Formats: sequence, C-alpha cells, structure tokens
Amino acid sequence: MASTPSLLEVVGFSAVVEVWVPIVVALITGPLVVVANRLRKENSEQHSEARILLRQIGRKVDRVGEKVDSHLGWHKGREDN
Repeated sequence: MASTPSLLEVVGFSAVVEVWVPIVVALITGPLVVVANRLRKENSEQHSEARILLRQIGRKVDRVGEKVDSHLGWHKGREDN
C-alpha cells in the first residue's frame, strides 16, 4: 500500500523545508543561547561579589559581638565591686 503524500510533497516544498527549517531554528536559538550564557556568567560574578561582601559583614558582626561582650563584662565587673 502506498503512503499518501503530504501537502508539502505535493506542492514540492519537502526538500526546501528540509533545508531551511534547521537554518531558521539555528538563527532563532543561536542568539538566545548566547544571551542565556552571558546572563549566567553575570549571575556567577554577582554571586561571587555577594559572597565577598557577606564575609566582610560577618567579620564586622563578629567584632561588634566581641565589643559588646567586653562591654557587658565591664558592667558585670562594676557590679561586683
């Protein structure tokens, strides 16, 4: 039993479609992939900067905590006298 030809085959577009569809898909998705990779790189850089800032904030919080502990110790020493 013979298969029924598609409309594209009847009109004669099957060969044209086979050639142009991958080209059109590449033209559309290529730039999208480039943009996505750029955004991912920028996001990684921003996360790296944020980690550095959080580390600095953590050190400052530790120093403030030490000062508060020292000050509370001073108060406790005054109360003991």
